[in-house]
Amino acid sequence: MKILQVNTEKTWRGGERQTYYNILGLLQKGHEVELLCRKDFPLHHKAKELDINIHPVSNGLQAVLYLMKHARYVDIVHAQTASGQMYGVMSRLFHKTPVVYTRRVDFVPSGFFTQLKYNRTDKLVAISGAIKKILEGFGQSDISVIPDIANPKELNKDRATKLVHFRGWHNKKIIGTVAALVPHKDPLVMVNAIAELSQMRDDFMFLHFGEGELQHDVEREIAKLNVSRWYHLMGHVDDVEDFFSIFDLYAMSSQEEGLGSSVLDAFQYKVPVVSTNAGGLQEVVEGNGLLCDVKDSKALALSMNEILNDVDLRNAITENAYETVNTKYSLSSITNTYEKLFESLKK
Repeated sequence: MKILQVNTEKTWRGGERQTYYNILGLLQKGHEVELLCRKDFPLHHKAKELDINIHPVSNGLQAVLYLMKHARYVDIVHAQTASGQMYGVMSRLFHKTPVVYTRRVDFVPSGFFTQLKYNRTDKLVAISGAIKKILEGFGQSDISVIPDIANPKELNKDRATKLVHFRGWHNKKIIGTVAALVPHKDPLVMVNAIAELSQMRDDFMFLHFGEGELQHDVEREIAKLNVSRWYHLMGHVDDVEDFFSIFDLYAMSSQEEGLGSSVLDAFQYKVPVVSTNAGGLQEVVEGNGLLCDVKDSKALALSMNEILNDVDLRNAITENAYETVNTKYSLSSITNTYEKLFESLKK
């Protein structure tokens, strides 16, 4: 098969990493894969590592024009974002190629034109049961659930341990999160949770990898709650997975989450997880970590404290999570599922 992956985001977040993994898995299965992406942004640069044709565009109009002219020559157009879905549907009259859209966000869609876009998409994929329910509530049916991929890499542990040595954190528990500083990740709740945890113990550091529009709000909250001693904003870091090697605990405070692919990384690298039960996080973390209600900073703090104190609990959940991630979320398993889906839609 010849598959065109479409992702024109300017960022490198979970969706872009999953696009990369989808390409990698399909290539390993012997398929021909091409990528339509935003020119000179992270996915464009990362995809150059792969032996594929890349079609960089500078804006949405260029993306639509490309699809109108060239999408007829592929078997499947796989849109990885809502904008990609829109481009595929807008150009569908010209290329007639089936458009598959993988939805990763769990906010509720609305509006006539959004409904029209969904109705004209050939196949919808939700990365969790929570997203599937949202789409069904929006009047959609025949939705496949295909979760995100966990693809382990060899970690550069020296890079992470150098940070510990440089900061003098040798005797500290390291709690980490990888989350953009944006509303649906709810970083202000995490700041409050760390403030609560600091009242229970003093032997930890919290490293928050990510950047976003709430940067100044988070900085103000850190100062207001006087937790700068524990809470460290690390910004965007390439190959952030390396730092899972020093994490004693991974935490997420999201109020909306399609699935939470960084949690899969924690599972893969045997880091215990504490998370809110937002969206698909409940499905992923239940039985593999500790869950708390959305917005409940006190519960997050208590759960983090419990895991840091209880070695047996920590070992039990990490072993179970490791087994889960290597069966349900592996590159080969998810790729096989997409392959069967694409085969069923070929024009």
